[in-house]
Amino acid sequence: MTRDIFPMRHGLIGRRTFIAGCALIAGGLAAIPTRANTIIGKASDVRGKVNLKRAEKEEGLATGAQIMDNDYVATGSNSFADLALEGDTRILLGSQTELLLDSFIAGQGGTMELGMGQMVFDRPEGLPKIDLALRTTFGMIGVRGTKFFAGPNRGVFAVFVEHGQVSVDGGGVQRLVGAGEGIEIAKPGDAPTETVVWKEARIVEAYASVGLKR
Repeated sequence: MTRDIFPMRHGLIGRRTFIAGCALIAGGLAAIPTRANTIIGKASDVRGKVNLKRAEKEEGLATGAQIMDNDYVATGSNSFADLALEGDTRILLGSQTELLLDSFIAGQGGTMELGMGQMVFDRPEGLPKIDLALRTTFGMIGVRGTKFFAGPNRGVFAVFVEHGQVSVDGGGVQRLVGAGEGIEIAKPGDAPTETVVWKEARIVEAYASVGLKR
């Protein structure tokens, strides 16, 4: 049932390798404990084939199922997952995407790892800021309570911020990306480009890749 999705797990980032190449730029994260088996939300909408791996057990993920710390979620081809986490935090995963929810505490933040694919992190404006770090093979994204897209777009790895601000570290360079702006990283190890204002057509295209309408 899960053979065609979970074998991609080896593609996730080796932590020692990643930490050697990127600094953890979201302050205060070291104080957040890992809380395995702690419920942090639910799958509010699942379309297509989406699997969940928890404590070495693999199973299909259905709408309404609980999401816990340390869960690994993988979507299949033409499949999408909408995860509602504590504290009005929403994560949308596109087709053939892998996400490890390392740790998450509502109102504080945590760490996540995007192994492949694309996602949108959505936290409404006006809420208290949180410290979240998103690891990717292209660099580290530091989040302070915002809405942003991260993942493949037009042949490169791209990050777009709708509101709030994120910092993107890669290739020894840090870029601060503000509302309406985006950056690109051509390949792992490269520095992010200078920020540019994204046009509406590209925003619509990026959001559609995670099943989200603009």
